[in-house]
Amino acid sequence: MDKREAQTEQDTGFYVKHKKVYPREVHGLFANLRVTGVLVLLGAYYLVPWLRWEGKQAVLFDLPNRRFYIFDLTFWPQDFFYLAVLLIIAALALFFFTALAGRLWCGYACPQTVWTEVFLWIERKIEGDRNKQIKLDKAPLTNTKFWRKFTKHFIWLSFSAWTGFTFVGYFTPITELGHSLVQLALGPWEWFWIIFYSFATYGNAGWMREQVCIYMCPYARFQSAMFDNNTLVISYDQMRGEPRGSRKKSDDIKVKGLGDCVDCTMCVQVCPTGIDIREGLQYQCIGCAACIDVCNEVMQKVGYAPNLIKYTTQNAIDGIKTRVLRPRVVIYFLILLGMSIALFYSMATRVPLELNIIRDRNALYRTTPLGYIENIYTLKIANKDTVAHRYTLSIETPFKSKLILRDTDIKVEPGQSGVVSASIQADPVDLHKLSDEVKFTLQSIDKPELKVVDEGVFIGPRR
Repeated sequence: MDKREAQTEQDTGFYVKHKKVYPREVHGLFANLRVTGVLVLLGAYYLVPWLRWEGKQAVLFDLPNRRFYIFDLTFWPQDFFYLAVLLIIAALALFFFTALAGRLWCGYACPQTVWTEVFLWIERKIEGDRNKQIKLDKAPLTNTKFWRKFTKHFIWLSFSAWTGFTFVGYFTPITELGHSLVQLALGPWEWFWIIFYSFATYGNAGWMREQVCIYMCPYARFQSAMFDNNTLVISYDQMRGEPRGSRKKSDDIKVKGLGDCVDCTMCVQVCPTGIDIREGLQYQCIGCAACIDVCNEVMQKVGYAPNLIKYTTQNAIDGIKTRVLRPRVVIYFLILLGMSIALFYSMATRVPLELNIIRDRNALYRTTPLGYIENIYTLKIANKDTVAHRYTLSIETPFKSKLILRDTDIKVEPGQSGVVSASIQADPVDLHKLSDEVKFTLQSIDKPELKVVDEGVFIGPRR
């Protein structure tokens, strides 16, 4: 095999050598939206752990003590279903927005996109714009090049370390974490997660960048299953743009037989994944719309109409009316709205107290020496508040009855469960059914608004 054949095999092989993408900085409507998203999302990420609420960290996932604080709410392992519902809502939201307007998540809110934007901004501030970066990388190693690269990576690593520290600050009180870090007294798991998350941020946003979106993220592979001909996607208007070619501003493109595309390749240069949108929609496209912004700038300079590249639908390209409100979008929206309302209502009306009534199954009932019919119950009480409480227990029955508690002092520590044995006695003369419903009411003595009601069954003898 000669060198030419070897080179051909290398170029057409399954694994293609990675070429660094140098995205050009762009300005415009969608760039401003992307910057706004970065500021809001990263601002929330880095600020929230420092917020205080009633003397404690406002948002804290305290895994060792098995409690999650979110401002005024405290969640325990028994509340795991809230997380399950929240994840379902997130998945439905992804389906809804993808069916409506393509990869909005990828282009504006994905952590990979958000952190990569920051790393690109740092790189531009230190190494210059796209052309200067390419020139610097091709240049031999000099003192200037070394210090520019060293400074960039030092800032990248510092920013990544702060990101890892903030991440762990959601699970360990961040002020305590800071003091422990200064004293080098962190626990092994805290060290592990700070280092791991720091290098994950540094590697993904600094080095891998578009490779995460193209090769690692599964969303790029199955997004087409959620697209239809009415989904908004970024598209190049071939009918208007072709045949493409360079020209002078004073040229008559009709005489020269050219379309509006001046073949400046700016849309390729600003693409963070390095694709050419003029070749059609590709799975590598993350929907950031940078190509729309830069193409509109070029169209303005040459005096052509904007939106040669734009958000549109396949139906619009084919001359068919676009239907925004279609069955799948309406169904996604209604389910998403219903589940969101149900979740927030459930959380807003949530009582941090749980009562489960378990009836003794060893015997349907027993007869006391005085001739009363007695049913025995086990009451499991879960205190999901942040302080201990003492409780009173009462019952409501359709017959005359008497509640007997084995322990009249019902106290449960925060985040703990208590077990109380109780029995109900009734005169058989007052019992008219084989079984009757019984309502148990558990109420806090020091905080009367904490009250729950659970139902049980009282079984008597056949008449």
